[in-house]
This record gives sequence, structure tokens and C-alpha cells, in this order.
Amino acid sequence: MNRLNFSSISDLKKILANNKINRILVICGKISFEKSGANKILEDLLRTKQTYFFHKNFSYPEISELKKIVTKIKEFSPHFIIAVGGGSVLDYAKMANVLVDNENIEEEITKSTYQIKKKFTKLIAIPTTAGSGAEVTTNAVIYINKMKYSVEGALLKPDYFFLLPELVIGASQKIKSSAGFDAISQAIESIISKKSNDKSLNFAKKSLEISLKNYLNYINSPDNNNTSAMCIAANLAGEAISISKTTAPHAVSYPFTSYFNVSHGHAVSLTLNEFLLFNYENKKIASCDFNLSERYKLIFNLTGTNNINELNLYLKILKEKANLTNDFKKLGINISEHLDTLLSNINVQRLKNNPINLNVNDIKNILLKKYNT
Repeated sequence: MNRLNFSSISDLKKILANNKINRILVICGKISFEKSGANKILEDLLRTKQTYFFHKNFSYPEISELKKIVTKIKEFSPHFIIAVGGGSVLDYAKMANVLVDNENIEEEITKSTYQIKKKFTKLIAIPTTAGSGAEVTTNAVIYINKMKYSVEGALLKPDYFFLLPELVIGASQKIKSSAGFDAISQAIESIISKKSNDKSLNFAKKSLEISLKNYLNYINSPDNNNTSAMCIAANLAGEAISISKTTAPHAVSYPFTSYFNVSHGHAVSLTLNEFLLFNYENKKIASCDFNLSERYKLIFNLTGTNNINELNLYLKILKEKANLTNDFKKLGINISEHLDTLLSNINVQRLKNNPINLNVNDIKNILLKKYNT
């Protein structure tokens, strides 16, 4: 499949100028669509087209809303789908586009019996946040009864993606902090994932080099240069995890989002330090095909640190400067009270990629230690 990356509105205009493209479904957020300026750009480009705008309501991708999008695709029969927004919007579009013909989407996803045979139509992805890299990944996330599930397959990749910093620069500091840290964590996790290979490692290294140089300035003093850089960093991190997948910090993060409404990147940041320390302290029993110590040395080098304590201090300060609260209590999360819920909603697929095999007691101890410290 020919996937193309464009970085200008004129390129998008050329694609949509095709006379055979008359009906277009736009999937977007409510607030972000207007705040980013995407509404003005697309409404101008699509004024001669028959267009339906589906505005998402949930803060994270939820099954009932996915079903509504699938129904709209069946009714409207678009010639093209354009997804404009953050990772949730892009995930909705990616899933809906390949699950139109599936009879019982919810059951098939929960039982992992879904089959992806074809796309309904071509998909354009336009991220308005620099974080998830969903415009290049082969998976999409959906929550069913607050439990996170993944739909995976090569056909989920959008046919085209546009990195347009002018649509990203206006996001709030809170969104930039969370989404940007997601990209940072994705790159770090990719480096130590069991499924990491030379290709994913190259993507992750480049991503981390760029993101760490630009992240804080992008949040506090955004300009075209640092915003463009973060868009590229997020895109590269997406390429990395499309190969390697993520590890324990992502696996444990999802119930913090679905039960406590902590944004995804922020939720991932909550346990990144703790799992990096756990993996490092147990590196002698790593179950991966590479030298885990060498991978940590690479992370030390990329972050300008010399050991695991310096790395964790570096990340702690980075989160503080980005205003990402890292204290469960300050976020109103009583780990002791909600421990069973958190443990029962861990994503096992992502946990399997962790370089050190983890059991429930390991995670329980890590969460309680952090909470009580």
C-alpha cells in the first residue's frame, strides 16, 4: 500500500480535487477541531463536496461511539474518510474503516475473533496533537466497559497522513504536556521492548533525540520549529511502536484513563520511572534477544544521564516542568482502595512485551510502594 506523508494544505487540496471524490466523512473532536483551526481549513477545502462531520464526545475511544461511526459509514457511504484530531479520533477512524462488514463488533473485539479483510475506503489522518503517532501505527485502541482492547492489522494504517504544525501549535499546555510525554515514553519503551529490532530502534532513537530537545519549549514557548519537531518525534515514535509495541507503563496506564479520567500520556507517565527501575534492577533475568544493559546505556546516553538513578531523576524533573502531576494522591487515586480494579484492567498484550516478565504481585507491589512513598 502506498502511504504518503504530506506537510502542506495544498497537497491535501490536490487529493480532494479528484472529481470522483464527492462524499467525505470527517471524524473530528468537538473543541480541538475549532481550536486548531482545522474547521476553517477543511470547510473551505470541502465546500464543493457532500460532507458529514462526526464530532466525537468521549475523551477516550469508546465502543458505543465507534458503533455510531460505523453506522454512519454504512448510511453515508463516503468516498473518503478524513480523521482530524488526537489519537482517539484517529483510532476511531482506523477501526471504523475496517470493521464496517463485521457483524458483531463488540463481541469480536473482546474475544479477538475479528477479521480484517478490507478497508471501506481511503483514509487521511491529520493529527492535531504531537503524541500518539496513530497516523502511522497498525493498531487502534477501544474501551469496552472501561477495559482497553486493541484492534491490529496492516490495513489499519491510514493511506495518507499530514503533519501540519499549524493545527498542532494552538493546543493547550495540558494537551501538549500529556501527548508529548506519550511520544517520549513510547520511544523509551520501544528501545527495551522484547519485540524491538534494528528498524524500530532507529526510529525510537531519532524520536527521543528530537523530543527531548524540544518538549519543554514546545509546551511553554511554542513556535513553528519546536512544534514541527514534536510532530516528527511523535511520528517516529509511532513508527517505532508499530514494530516493537509498548511495555509495562502503557499496559498499566489504561485503567487510570478509563476510571480516573487521566489523559493517556499523563497516565503512562505515572509508572514509567517505577518500571524502568524494576526492569533495570532485574536485568540479569531479562527474557529478550538483546543485551538489556546495553539498551539502558543507550537511554542514558540519549538523556545525558549516567545511571538509572540519574535517569529517573531526569524524568522526574521533566514531568515536574511539564506540570504532569506524578502523585496518585494529588490525582485523587487511592491505590489501596482501587487496587483490584487497576490490576484486573491491565492490558496483558502490552505487558508481554516488557523485557522482564511481570506477575500481578510485582505490579501490585510497584503501585503500592509508589502510593505509600
